[in-house]
Amino acid sequence: MIQSTMTVWPGRPYPLGASWDGEGVNFALFSEPAEQVVLCLFDAKGKHEIAQIPLIERSGGVWHGYLPEARPDLLYGYRVHGPYAPEQGHRFNPHKLLLDPYAKSIVGPIHWSDAQFGYRIGSRNEDLSFNTRNSAPGMPKCQVVDAAFMWGDDRPPHIPWHDTLIYELHVRGFTMRHPEVPPPLRGTYAGLACGPVIDYFKALGVTALDLLPIHYFVDERHLLDRGLRNYWGYSPMGYFAPDPRYAASDHPVSEFKSMVKTLHSAGIEVILDVVYNHTAEGNQFGPTLSFRGLDNATYYRLVADQPRYYMDYTGCGNTLNTAHPQVLQLIMDSLRYWVQEMRVDGFRFDLAAALARGEHEVDQAGAFMAIIQQDPVLSQVKLIAEPWDVGEGGYQVGKFPVGWSEWNGKYRDVVRDYWRGEGGLIGDLAFRLTGSADLYQHNGRRPHASINFITAHDGFTLYDLVSFNERHNEANGENNQDGESHNRSWNCGAEGDTSEPEILALRLHQRRNFLATLLLSQGVPMLLAGDEVGRTQRGNNNAYCQDNDLSWFNWDLAWLPENRELLMFTQRLIRLRQRHPTFHRRHFFRGIHGDGVRDILWFNPDGREIDDDEWSHDYARCLGLYLPGDVLAEQDERGHWLQDDDFLLLCNAHHEEVPFVLPVLRDSMLFEVLLDTALPHGQPTESSSHPPEESYPVQSRSLVLLRHRRPSPS
Repeated sequence: MIQSTMTVWPGRPYPLGASWDGEGVNFALFSEPAEQVVLCLFDAKGKHEIAQIPLIERSGGVWHGYLPEARPDLLYGYRVHGPYAPEQGHRFNPHKLLLDPYAKSIVGPIHWSDAQFGYRIGSRNEDLSFNTRNSAPGMPKCQVVDAAFMWGDDRPPHIPWHDTLIYELHVRGFTMRHPEVPPPLRGTYAGLACGPVIDYFKALGVTALDLLPIHYFVDERHLLDRGLRNYWGYSPMGYFAPDPRYAASDHPVSEFKSMVKTLHSAGIEVILDVVYNHTAEGNQFGPTLSFRGLDNATYYRLVADQPRYYMDYTGCGNTLNTAHPQVLQLIMDSLRYWVQEMRVDGFRFDLAAALARGEHEVDQAGAFMAIIQQDPVLSQVKLIAEPWDVGEGGYQVGKFPVGWSEWNGKYRDVVRDYWRGEGGLIGDLAFRLTGSADLYQHNGRRPHASINFITAHDGFTLYDLVSFNERHNEANGENNQDGESHNRSWNCGAEGDTSEPEILALRLHQRRNFLATLLLSQGVPMLLAGDEVGRTQRGNNNAYCQDNDLSWFNWDLAWLPENRELLMFTQRLIRLRQRHPTFHRRHFFRGIHGDGVRDILWFNPDGREIDDDEWSHDYARCLGLYLPGDVLAEQDERGHWLQDDDFLLLCNAHHEEVPFVLPVLRDSMLFEVLLDTALPHGQPTESSSHPPEESYPVQSRSLVLLRHRRPSPS
């Protein structure tokens, strides 16, 4: 052991992690079955271990000590002694340097070698063997931080859910090719806060950025061996540390805070995609980087009668054990840190069903949900679940409790199938257009519980959704076997690139259909960054490892005529949605009000109301939706009752034109066309009026929005 001359005081068991108090640093680490915990200190470059300090104080399962001579920027890690007994669930190995789960900053990447593994690779019964190689030279190091930051008059925007429009993006990929972002800032937190980027968000009309994972993550060894990287970041190892690879400076914590402050000043919220369901350590054959070497049996779900093995509800080799109080504390402490110290506005929980599991089954009334619901900090921010995992009973769409919104996978599937021409879906489509009350109303939730999306980072982009029938993931090096095989996509007549004008026109037409459907549906729309300007991944629907031009936002595409046209179409749609409360209601439709007046009506192409039998016809591909503006039964923030214009939405997914008879709804009623996705720019070049009983020719595979203007209330 390397001797240290540094003074060590007993310190405190709370808070966990390394805490600078202005005079020294307190270190606290949880490891209940450990026999000894050694704090390891490193030189400024992290190359040389300069001291090993045993933490002799222990309170319960927390080992702690205080170094009065320590200062911010000090680099450290841990070595933990205890039983190496994989068949009993213990994998202690003091030859492995371990990251602090509560580290606020982590410096450097992993330089992979066999030393990072607790067992001898290639030996008999590999994971039962014991590896004495020192992993410290190839490990990243934890760094003590000074949390001081001048927030000034920063205030979270607190945008109401019903006014929210989410834009999902990758911090690095969004600005790597942005011509107006200074080259040193491209791909960074600072780049995302640049003026031209903020201007783009504001002009588009989005209110919240959903950032793909920015917690410190690992590039897996097998990816680096193939010349690839973990681009998406769903391989976490530090739940408190912003990844330094996205920082233009040597201070990622303060740079991240500056980004949040700048976005807030522009009225834009920040939502983090968080991955608390698994870590980068994988199954029994994975490396020993942190949790496994600290307290394997506490942090991970192990097979009950064979604790050598890991329960895998995530498809990533392991699952964090949220049934244990210490793991729950880790997650809650991390979430509160990002809200209170880093000032983010919400979270999207990857594979959230895995977090809600009890001993095995998903339990929506269990500890994880209960502890968030009662938390005075976390219960007040935006909480979004990816409501499934890969385990038995893991599909939980519509089952999360009040206070949660969900990625609505049924919305994605129904809308994709409808616009590619599947019949018999108008009943399902009606539910999706109106906020999915069939999924969310039963327990008192509102339309904003439905996060509506057509595309996301995982899968085809919108351009690729209308250009490919099959995945094309050869660049991933997995023989095109990875990624979803059932995409509900349609290439419009040719696979991939084509010069056929009719096919290209149809693809653009279909993109307008999808965007219009998304932005005119009740619930919260989520737009994938670049869908508004034709971003393509050339048919790759699983670009998790492509940190290159395949994944990066191609700003050159944004200036092509058809993409500029699509961007303007998207901006018009967003402005239309924002200006008219009809399209972002707080409450579900009631059907019939006390006076017998209905707040929603459904029509077939004959101009008659759809009867019960028609909803289930296999051939049905057309429907009309009438939304009267005088019976909104909605109030603004100051309690004033809202009124709006009347709208008629017509959808035709048939491959032929359908003349749609405009229904007789009021005396002297005239409709004007606001949107028609069959038109070159998605709207008519001049206004025209259409009276009831006149038929409007809804072109094949088209969406039309008509409006009857109401006089402003006096």
